[in-house]
Amino acid sequence: MAGDGEGPAIGIDLGTTYSCVAVWRHDRVEIIPNDQGNRTTPSYVAFTDTERLIGDAAKNQVAVNPTNTVFDVKRLIGRRFTDPCVQSDMKLWPFKIIPDTADKPTIAVSYKGEEKKFAAEEISSMVLTKMKEIAEAYLGSTVKNAVVTVPAYFNDSQRQATRDAGLIAGLNVLRIVVEPTAAAIAYGLDKMSNIKGNKKNVLIFDLGGGTFDVSLLTIEESYFDVKATAGDTHLGGEDFDNRMLSHFVQEFKRKHNKDINGNPRALRRLRTACERAKRTLSSAAQTSIEIDAFFEGIDFQSTITRPRFEEMNMDLFQKCLELVENCLGDAKMVKSSVHDIVLVGGSTRIPKVQQLLQEFFNGKELCKSIHQDEAVAYGAAVQAAILGGGKGTEKVQDLVLVDVTPLSLGVDTDGDVMSVVIPRNSPIPTKKERGYTTSINNQTTVCFKVFEGERAKSTDNNLLGRVKLRGIPPAPIGVPKLNVCFDIDANGILNVSAEDECTGQKDKITITNDKGRLSKKEIERMIEEAEKYKFEDEQYRKKVEAKIALEKYAYNIRNSLNDKKISGMLYPAEKKKIEDAIEQSLEWLQKNQLAQANEFEEKMKELEGIWNPIIVEIYRPGTGGGWNSMKDHNASYTTSTSGTTGAGPRIEEVD
Repeated sequence: MAGDGEGPAIGIDLGTTYSCVAVWRHDRVEIIPNDQGNRTTPSYVAFTDTERLIGDAAKNQVAVNPTNTVFDVKRLIGRRFTDPCVQSDMKLWPFKIIPDTADKPTIAVSYKGEEKKFAAEEISSMVLTKMKEIAEAYLGSTVKNAVVTVPAYFNDSQRQATRDAGLIAGLNVLRIVVEPTAAAIAYGLDKMSNIKGNKKNVLIFDLGGGTFDVSLLTIEESYFDVKATAGDTHLGGEDFDNRMLSHFVQEFKRKHNKDINGNPRALRRLRTACERAKRTLSSAAQTSIEIDAFFEGIDFQSTITRPRFEEMNMDLFQKCLELVENCLGDAKMVKSSVHDIVLVGGSTRIPKVQQLLQEFFNGKELCKSIHQDEAVAYGAAVQAAILGGGKGTEKVQDLVLVDVTPLSLGVDTDGDVMSVVIPRNSPIPTKKERGYTTSINNQTTVCFKVFEGERAKSTDNNLLGRVKLRGIPPAPIGVPKLNVCFDIDANGILNVSAEDECTGQKDKITITNDKGRLSKKEIERMIEEAEKYKFEDEQYRKKVEAKIALEKYAYNIRNSLNDKKISGMLYPAEKKKIEDAIEQSLEWLQKNQLAQANEFEEKMKELEGIWNPIIVEIYRPGTGGGWNSMKDHNASYTTSTSGTTGAGPRIEEVD
């Protein structure tokens, strides 16, 4: 039972299938065993007619109460009900998932004779509560502070939902740390004597029960610098179990002409047998499945070999290697520059996974020195000790952790172009600003749309939110100076603010979209499509730049005509000719928004052909302007197309 004192900050690995809790004590990390003596706890929550069960107790009764035992909730957190991943998983889960009014998935169970509905955050908070209680019993004091880990490819909404789960559990979440980075801390401390004075490039291969992450870090003494990350929040041991489950369901149907898909209890018993068989196949070449009175009194017996298991999951294993290759590419590193490949997560025990990974790195030995199931909690506990302070933490206080953001972040610019403020794989925490201005005369309101993604076209990316500036003093195009600031904290939470330099008018938004911004499939699609349509995106960007260049050039000439000095040097016929050319160009632009880049460029040449001879004549020697005066004048009134795009339908970017 917890005492009256407040205990140290703890580290929690909130896993899809199993969770683990650790604490820094006596100058080292201690993994805390649960009340069953196990160092990991199933991420299961069960509801019965009399009680709620969490952890081992919940998993032990799952066969007799499948529809009211919730697991894999990490695959729901921060997602939408209509997410394809959620729809796919629902077919395999015995418990019921229904949408709420905001399209969030809600878990419906029977508890004490009544139907209860829980959000994914609530179920996660129950698991976190269990881990908190385990720590309190071990430490003999109340625990309030914790560092919680998430997959590297969790988006902002999923990270925020995890933080919310911690708050519901009564925990002050000091920081959200990504799992492979936490594992790298465990590796770094374990190898500290070898790393001291040397720089090592370390690849963390983290294949767990429900997610896969790969991160490439450079470790130098106490400095951990994440270079790149990749992953899949829907790839892990559960997927391997599902493949085996489907295999045996089909086998039973073939042998006995009976379909068990409508029987949750039979499916649960078979799933448990598949989980056991998967583990056995990591050390044995063959194993058997035996379930008495499996379905309608029929016993089920079968065998599965390691080659058969590997064959049915080979595409998933290969996908892991593809993500490793992507990570190396993003970090601009070759295989030979990686000093150590560290295995993390229970699914890395699968021999075929190890074999393929070793072959990918040309036979390099894999590092298995850290505990696959405990490494993430270990690193989280170290980070908790650093943030929580207290006695005995001096050994790790010098540790510096630099993580990265998984997707590019920016604002919509004129012509539906994504103006990137923070590129993908930028170190975090980070704070970056970019300057923008108006693109129409006397504009008083500007709305910045915030997006994440890798496509050139804003609407092909994911909208996160909006920042709106009002009360901008009316002014000609390009005069107002508007600064947009993107600030990502150490937890990966994004804050966006915009300010008018002239008035000091500000607006700010914290991106916490509670509907779940993106599914992992959407994130993958953005990156894959960015490569697939790279040429198309480049052509589109060029077209928009040419269009904006023409439009700006026309407006800048019009502004020049309003200059009394220039206007006074023009003959009425010349002025009329220029004004007509401007109007014709703008009218053509209005009617030909979908024209190609070369067409915009041709129109630009036509306008230049009319304006340039006149302005050169005005500034030729002897007219009072002088060549130097002409140069200064052009700096103010002509336009450069390089590095200047617009922002939103009503703003344009300035260098």
